[in-house]
Amino acid sequence: MYFRLDEASLREMGQYVSRLELGAEEEYYDASNTANPSSYGHAHDDSSVCLDNEISDLTRIKSKPNGHLSKINPGKRKRCVPTVAMLAGREANYSGRGRFTSADCCHVASRYVPVKGPWLVDQMSSRAYVSQFSTDGSLFVTGFQGSHIRIYNVDKGWKVQKNILAKSLRWTITDTSLSPDQQHLVYSSMSPLVHIVGIGSAATESLANVTDIHDGLDFSGYGDARYGFGIFSVKFSTDGRELVAGSSDGAIYVYDLEANKLSLGISAHTSDVNTVCFADEGGHLIFSGSDDSYCKVWDRRCLIASGKAAGIMTGHLEGITFIDSRGDGRYFISNSKDQSIKLWDVRKMSSNVTCDLAPRNYEWDYRWMDYPEQARNLRHPNDQSVATYEGHSVLRTLIRCYFSPEFCGQKYIYTGSSDGSVYIYDLVSGSIVAKLDHHMSAVRDCNWHPSYPMLVSSSWDGSILKWEFPGSDETPAPPSEERELWRRHM
Repeated sequence: MYFRLDEASLREMGQYVSRLELGAEEEYYDASNTANPSSYGHAHDDSSVCLDNEISDLTRIKSKPNGHLSKINPGKRKRCVPTVAMLAGREANYSGRGRFTSADCCHVASRYVPVKGPWLVDQMSSRAYVSQFSTDGSLFVTGFQGSHIRIYNVDKGWKVQKNILAKSLRWTITDTSLSPDQQHLVYSSMSPLVHIVGIGSAATESLANVTDIHDGLDFSGYGDARYGFGIFSVKFSTDGRELVAGSSDGAIYVYDLEANKLSLGISAHTSDVNTVCFADEGGHLIFSGSDDSYCKVWDRRCLIASGKAAGIMTGHLEGITFIDSRGDGRYFISNSKDQSIKLWDVRKMSSNVTCDLAPRNYEWDYRWMDYPEQARNLRHPNDQSVATYEGHSVLRTLIRCYFSPEFCGQKYIYTGSSDGSVYIYDLVSGSIVAKLDHHMSAVRDCNWHPSYPMLVSSSWDGSILKWEFPGSDETPAPPSEERELWRRHM
């Protein structure tokens, strides 16, 4: 099943602005109101819901209001209940609980999409490649091509808490990962050495082996062969004891931080492994995505016996740029150079590749060419994905995508785009809920705050922008014309 947005739909959607004015709230969130096709209510109209799958029900259950609260008028039940009505119902204890359930909270929070702004957090003279909120949202990490990694204290007005100058950088910072206890940061580049640095010291400037120790973790395992490949992706495990990494030699590596050595190396793909992540808190399952166009699932409990992937997911036509797990060990999404995001259910994976794609009849390099028109309507004959989302652009660099946080019911998926925008899709309907426009170059990464309607985007134009709902009293980012003059000056 494919969700596609054409040019006319994009123009109709425009720059989405949430409408939560109290006077219009009840009418606006009535699920039967489809008069305004660009309204959020339309995305929940039964006629627009296309995803017929268990995850559709799971998503609805996560953000379904209490049955008593949804009865606004006698005999009438609304799918989307106004916030004011829910507050009144809570005060009257309609639910019998005296408080909101987690689903009630998600129902309210999911409406507050961070689309107002943007506000400028920082501006650097080099490309921003990666960005990440800490687990509790108090810190924000951004890595730039010009060797700098900045850690901002979100709770203290986005003050730079740590300015790390990367050691032995090759080409760019390809990935960073913050430990669960927020005491250590790892960063990678086009080298098998991943560096780890403590971030708890009082010094703002972190210079390798001067103010802080930047230990090198060797992922090659071959002594002098330490420049034979590069690390594209590195992630901490939930317990902070291990790192998983994907490399340009087609392998997946797991590093044991307590033993200070590699504990696992898998020849996983036939091309670059651009992205890896742990599937859930257990740490047994690993997802990987490669330029060979396959997503693979690895069960570490079976690897010794089989030495093979637990399953292979086919459906993409081009390389995978990023994978994000829903956190339940079952569902994940992948971004691809075929200009789409796909949603996967690991229970539908196959044990091997059942179909080889026919050779291309066109020449294409995503780093500097547009996606060929003749390729846009091609479909994989054995597509195992649950759903496909299209509208954004995956060119020039490894664009990243994510599920929205738990606090809003994971109702959305969002992604950067090479056209300088951030796209937010409704998970169930596939419609574009918001398109955030301001950046002058590719948005490689973006991150939604774990407990607040705030999204931060990082771009190749060197800017870090903050989007919120309802916004703040800070000075907005300068208009695009002023920023273009600034870029030319730099």
